[in-house]
Parts: sequence; structure tokens; C-alpha cells
Amino acid sequence: MIRNLLNKINTLAHTRVGALICNMVLALAVLTLARAVFIAWNWDRYTGYVDAGLLGSIFRGGLRFDLATLFYVNTLWVLLFLVPVPVSRDALYGRVVKVVYLVLNGLALLSNLCDTVYVGYTGRRSTMTLFQEFANEDNIFTIVGNELLHSWLLVVLMIAFVWFMWRLYVSPRPGSAPMWRRCVLSLAALVVVALCAVGSIRGGVDRTTRPITLSNANEYVNRPIEAAAVLNTPFSIIRSIGKSVFAVPDYMPADEAAALYPIVHHPADSIGPFKPMNVVVLIVESFSRGYIGALNREINDSTYAGYTPCVDDLISRSRSYKHSYANGMKSIDGMPSVLSSVPMMREPFFLTPSALNEVGSLASYLGDKGYSSAFFHGAPNGSMGFEAFARHVGFDRYVGMTEYCKSPRHGGMDDFDGSWAIWDEPFLQFMVDELDEMPQPFVAGVFTASSHHPFKLPDQYVGTFPEDPIHPLLKCIRYTDMALGKFFERASHSPWYDNTLFVLTSDHSQHAAVKEYATDLEQYASPIVFFAPGDTSLRGIDYECVAEQIDIMPTVLGYLNYDRDFVAFGNDLFTTAPADTHAFSYNNGIYQFTRDGLFIQFDGENIKAVYDLTADPLLHNNLVGKTADPLLGKTADPRIPAIERTLKALIQQYCTAMTVDELVVRTR
Repeated sequence: MIRNLLNKINTLAHTRVGALICNMVLALAVLTLARAVFIAWNWDRYTGYVDAGLLGSIFRGGLRFDLATLFYVNTLWVLLFLVPVPVSRDALYGRVVKVVYLVLNGLALLSNLCDTVYVGYTGRRSTMTLFQEFANEDNIFTIVGNELLHSWLLVVLMIAFVWFMWRLYVSPRPGSAPMWRRCVLSLAALVVVALCAVGSIRGGVDRTTRPITLSNANEYVNRPIEAAAVLNTPFSIIRSIGKSVFAVPDYMPADEAAALYPIVHHPADSIGPFKPMNVVVLIVESFSRGYIGALNREINDSTYAGYTPCVDDLISRSRSYKHSYANGMKSIDGMPSVLSSVPMMREPFFLTPSALNEVGSLASYLGDKGYSSAFFHGAPNGSMGFEAFARHVGFDRYVGMTEYCKSPRHGGMDDFDGSWAIWDEPFLQFMVDELDEMPQPFVAGVFTASSHHPFKLPDQYVGTFPEDPIHPLLKCIRYTDMALGKFFERASHSPWYDNTLFVLTSDHSQHAAVKEYATDLEQYASPIVFFAPGDTSLRGIDYECVAEQIDIMPTVLGYLNYDRDFVAFGNDLFTTAPADTHAFSYNNGIYQFTRDGLFIQFDGENIKAVYDLTADPLLHNNLVGKTADPLLGKTADPRIPAIERTLKALIQQYCTAMTVDELVVRTR
């Protein structure tokens, strides 16, 4: 009986589909073994931090990346393998296809084993930048040769793994089925493989997932250095192909750039004692500054009421800014800007090879002061890469849909909006419950979700917030505003409330409700509101400063009298002179910079546009090429050269920090 079963399994394994499955499993096993070798070889990097639970998490996460790599690497082989050929040519064609399989998977294995050694120098998996890094090295073959001698065991393992792949490779046995039947079977198999490939490369099959990227590795580890064990090198290289590389421009000497645009912040000499206040940061989906009546009283002769009565009331008791901006246009741009003072430049930070750099944040810096921390997002855990980023920058806990559904005091999946996440109102109430249980002082962040396409409302609020003729998002803005109002009302009864600094902003702006917000500048309009119930001096709308999301972290740390050096691309809004504040954004290949009443657009080499915001707030009159052309010398506005120089320093400092991994201050 057992022999018959084995014979049947052997027969199935040598069918076209059976052989395909066996060989894909073999390639996946080799990737997993390569990860085991990687961890064992670099065990001293993980000693003291890795336990059985973390190892399980690493291999579980690694399987996710290996599945994506499996299909990336073997696409050509699968296509060749499933091509139906005449029976008379099966054997010869099969040998050619086998060689293709061994070459493709052998190269994937080789890159993994090379990185097993190279990670000791870089701390992370290699990406496409590796080829640029060594492009001008004349002695590359000498370097590689010496490493092969020192790492002879890995050479032996490489040979052994390739030999086993050759020996264990399963070739389908020639069949006698007619060609039309073989064509149908191959086509059906190809469709199934394609569906599996899409799911594996996306990292899941539900609608909230997207192609997994390098930063997703941080979901499975506790420290950035451990992310390399989750990733594999073929994936890192493939996913960084075509991504903008942070080539450092040579605008000026490095010390001049650092002087013009310093990113290392030092505590002031007159700093007072550290204030251990709680910090709660609310990043509200699509919550444009243009929707907030309190910040737009001058629009339409003061008749513009806006859509946010609850936030208007909050602003009456807060410090806010008339001129405040997001640093990006996507949700994934918001978290690095708000929590880590890292703006989006060229590509979303999440999606660049630099996503594996060590990055500081409010959570990590305040964690050094004994703070507990949590980040809340009502979507399925792992959605949008937020969990990975939160863990990467030091949050102790990530609280998502999974945790919400475990709470007996809330509605579980009955509160799911059917598309993205738990509705804002119940999730923000749940957040208050969780904050009540957190040790103080704490730092917490939340990313809301309801003010988003497909612009739905909970059933009980349909009609309460009617459709707006301008845009369907606006009824959702009203709903989220109500949810925020209930959040603050509920929180006001908690014992931690009076000792808390709240920060409210958006991830990005959205559809312009009025024409004033349809410009290249104002499409980034985002509220920045600081509210401290126990500090009545923190009040009023600032009409002079230019605020941006990357200012939030240094402003919070400055307000708390944080007494250690940290890296931030923004300013402390409470202590920086208004003339020195600014806002930066990157708009379809153009660097945008707002400072001292001017708005400049720069393509990396030349100024493309200059606008005087006082005289021309709707940006109709580009001064380049006219009487105030900065290239015309004596007629140029004297502010322009200094602003251009500062922008160039920012770009150079940013690219330098990204490429050499200097987003935190390291003690030497």
C-alpha cells in the first residue's frame, strides 16, 4: 500500500505540473537555507538580542520575501518550462530549461552568500547602489578574490547547494498526449502561476496590500540591523531597480552645506529642566488646511466657514499656523516627515534603499527618556507599511485592526468600513482606552483612515453629514472632525490629559475646496496644531512663520527641553525666527522651497520659477524671465540667491545623510 502510494506520488511529481511545483519548492528551500547560513555566519551581530521567538519571526517574514523573489527570479524559467514542445524534442529542450533554472537560481544564491560576508561592512542587504559603489574600482577582482579565500566555507556551500539543485531537479517525463491537450494544460498552469506570482509579489491578496518593499522587513524584527536577516539580496536588488538613487550633488563644500543647513540639532545653552509631558500626535487622513474655517477667515470676505467646527474650537485653544505645509503628497510620505523630520525627496522614503538606515523619531528619542510608546492605525496590521516604519523608528507597540477586534469593549469587525480600516470615531475612542492603560510619560501616534476614497460614512451618519456639491470627500472630513471632537472630549476626562502635548496634522492635502488651495504651493497645505491643555501660553494663530511637517519633531523636543543632540531636517517653530522658517516639497521632479515671502521652483540645476507670495498668492506671475529675473544681475530680488543657496544646501545635506546613513547622531 505504501509502495503504491509512493509510486503515485512519483508519477505525479514527474508530470509537467508536478515537476513545476517540485522545482519551485526546491528553489524556495534553497533561499531559506541561504537565510539560515546568513544568520549563522553573522550570529555575533545578533547575539544577546535574538531569541527563539524573534528567530521564528525572522524566518516567517523571510518566507514572505522569498516567495516574492521566487517568482521574480524564475519568471523566465517558468515560461520556458511550460512551453509545449513535440515529444521528440522533449529531452533536449528539457536539458536547456534545466540549465536556465540552475543559472537563475544559482545567481540568486550567489548574491545571498556574497551578502553574507558583505553585510559585515554595510549592516544591510545590497541594493542597486552596490554596482555604482564599485563602478570605478580597478581592483574589484582582487577584492573579490581575497574574500573568496577568506570565506572558503561559503564557496563550498555554494557548490554544494548548486549540486543539490542539479541532483534534485525534477524533469517531466515525456507524455503521449496530443499537442492541443498539452497546450491547454500549459496555459492553465501559466494562469495559476501568474495569480500566485501576483499575490507573492504584492505580499498578500487583500486590497490593502501592495508590492512589499525593503522597509516591510522591519515588521518582523526589533532593530533595524536585524532587517537584513529577513530580506534576501535578490529581492533588495530587484526592488531598488529604477528607484531614484540619492546621488550627492556637489553644489558646495560639505562644511558650507552643513553651516547653511545644519541637520544636527543641539540643545540650547539656556535649556531648562526636561518636562516629562505625554505626547500624542494625530495624523489625519487628507485633512487639508484648506478645510479648516479657523485658518481661512479671510477667504470669500470672511464667509468661508470650512468643514471642521470641532477642530476650529481646538485651534481657539492652541498654537497653529496660517502658513503650514505637508512635505509630500502620499500617505507614506507623512509618517517619516511628522515623526522623524525626514521629508520626501525624489521617492517616498519608505520605498528607497535608505529605508533601512537607522532613523530617529519622537518614539526613539523620548524612549531614551523612559517614555513608553505606541502607534495606532485602524487598518489591517501591516497595511501601507506603517507597522514596519513604526517599529523601525522605535515605537514599542503597533496597535491596529487586530488589537481593536480583540477588545471586548468595542464593535470588532462590525466597525470596519468595508474598504480600509475601522471607522475613525470608534477607533479613536479605543485609542483613549489604550492610552489610559499606558505607563506615563508616553508618546503615541495615530493615523486615521475614514476621510478617504471611496468616501463612505457609517450607516448611522448617512444624512447627518450630507453630500457636498464640491467633492464627496467633504462629508467624510465633517465626520472625521466630529470623531476628533469626541476624542478630545473623552480624553479630557483622563488623568493624563492635562500633562499632554497634542499635535494635529494631516498626512497630506487633498482636493481643493477653494481656488486659493489649487496652486503648486497650497496643494501641500496641511494644518499644524500644538495643543497643551495645561499651558495657556500656547495659544494663537501664527501669521509670520512658515511651518512644515518636518518641524513637528524638533518643535516637540524643544518644547520638552530635550537635552540631547538629534538629527532633524526641520526647525523648532517656537524658537526659530520667522524669517528663518521655510517649507520644502518635491513636485514631479521639481524642488519647491518657500521662505521669506518667496516661492521658488528648482529643477536641480536651474531656478525654473520664482513667485512673490505677498503680491501673487495664486502664483500667476513667474518672475523668471521678467524684470526680477535672478539671472539678470542688478535687477534681481536680493532674497533669491540666499534662498537658492539654502535650498541647495538642504538637498546636498539630505542626499549625503541618506547615502552614508547619518540620520541619527552616533557617539564615537
